[in-house]
Amino acid sequence: MLVLGDSLSAAHGIAADAGWVTLLQQRLARQTPTRAVVNASISGETSAGGLARLPRLLAEHKPALVLLELGANDGLRGLPLSELRANLVQLLQHVRAAKAQAVLLGIELPVNYGPQYRDGLRQLYRDVAVEFNVPLVPFLLEGVALDPNLMQDDGLHPTAAAQPKLLETVWTVLAAQL
Repeated sequence: MLVLGDSLSAAHGIAADAGWVTLLQQRLARQTPTRAVVNASISGETSAGGLARLPRLLAEHKPALVLLELGANDGLRGLPLSELRANLVQLLQHVRAAKAQAVLLGIELPVNYGPQYRDGLRQLYRDVAVEFNVPLVPFLLEGVALDPNLMQDDGLHPTAAAQPKLLETVWTVLAAQL
């Protein structure tokens, strides 16, 4: 399994072993058969950056399943939704060409980005998931983003205490894929 994401999956601001991807690795290690998890997430990653790195990652790791968690930094930078969509489509095309399955992890932006951009982003993830017939986690930070006790002081990144909740949000969709 390959996780390609940004700071939300790279355990930004917390110990790496406390992040939801490490918690996923630990959960999968207790199952039979065990599954390896490669976390290729980088803080600050964009969909374009992920797209540039994905072919090499697919060739190197040959994952059966790819979790794509990209778009937050694109959104925070106000990237036109059409460009984000094009990048997500290309990412999923690469995954498909590698004969791997994909799960798309969506994000949402703070309210100051306005309803048009926020609603468009939400719909973009739904549309791409339907187009490629891949499972979608609509919002990785569901139940976390609006709880100040679960967010770091920057208001963008979840705390270590929030990571089990992120794993459960992903697991609700991922379990069926395993």
